[in-house]
Amino acid sequence: MNKTELLKKLLPGFIPLFVFIAIDEIWGTRAGLIAALVIGVAEMVWIWIQEERFDRFVLFDTGLLVVLGSVSIFLNNDIFFKLKPGLVELILCAVLAVSAFSRINIVGLMTQRYMKDMELNDLQMAQFRKTMQLMFFVFLIHTVLVFYAAFYLSDGAWAFISGGLFYILFALVFGYEFIKKKLNSRKQVISEEEWLPLVDEQGVIIGKAPRSACHRGEKLLHPVVHLHVMNAQKNVYLQMRPLNKLVQPGKWDTAVGGHISAGETLETALKREAWEEIGLRNFSARLVKTYRWDSELESELVYVFVSYDFKSIHLHSDEVQEGRFWTTKQIENQIGQGVFTPNFECEYKLLKKEIFQ
Repeated sequence: MNKTELLKKLLPGFIPLFVFIAIDEIWGTRAGLIAALVIGVAEMVWIWIQEERFDRFVLFDTGLLVVLGSVSIFLNNDIFFKLKPGLVELILCAVLAVSAFSRINIVGLMTQRYMKDMELNDLQMAQFRKTMQLMFFVFLIHTVLVFYAAFYLSDGAWAFISGGLFYILFALVFGYEFIKKKLNSRKQVISEEEWLPLVDEQGVIIGKAPRSACHRGEKLLHPVVHLHVMNAQKNVYLQMRPLNKLVQPGKWDTAVGGHISAGETLETALKREAWEEIGLRNFSARLVKTYRWDSELESELVYVFVSYDFKSIHLHSDEVQEGRFWTTKQIENQIGQGVFTPNFECEYKLLKKEIFQ
């Protein structure tokens, strides 16, 4: 259920009380009662015209306000009026208690009646029930304070407790629920996120972390695989990164590159990434170098592989914009011109040393 919409449905019932408090401070109790009665009747007429329903809560609130206020004027004693917010809140506490701690969900029935197009699944209903339990205890404490203030505290203290404190407590409850929901959503995102192993510079696994944590400049060293695919002439197959990539869009890069997931072996990760990026299957590869690469966003332990099996390459995903073979001369003519990713330019030097020489 959307708590904001439920509040909008119940809030009109409190308006006569708010009007009375404001008028009473300026022109006295009688003027406040008359204003509250006029506002209450006007509300009921307006709701009937707009929604074709009779709002019993507005009627109850207005009627109780007028009755207790009239008794207070007749007896020349304002104690009855001071008890009125507490009496109304006792009823609210009773409704919350029944809805939160029994099988009879009165609030749920009210929701279905007023918001017929809204449905709650079992998880949402359980969460809402917990919220009602919290509201019950908060409002019960507030009710006790209202009764105490009516008998033992000054008029100013009673006005704050029955009015301002109610809003503060209400805001605290919904603020707490909002923050809790945000934290739970964040935990859920993290739990569903890909986790990467953390390693030392020798490749020994020392822990794990979510992918986002590894990409926000915290220098969490994690392993990746790079595969350079060559033909018999030692031309190098490169892929162009899509233009919508956040990092190095539109630049030429290693044929295959990707993270090793937590619990995944080097071989499994290499085969998976090769298929996902360039559609390469049934290939053999050898490890030629391992090195550490640090950028502003991340720290990687890179396992560099080379393969000469290229015939099954076919681009089939949106992870690669384009792919083709480059000669060593073409590559060296373009190095430093912004054509390649910095990582590839660095790694090409390793290839020259390990492969071409």
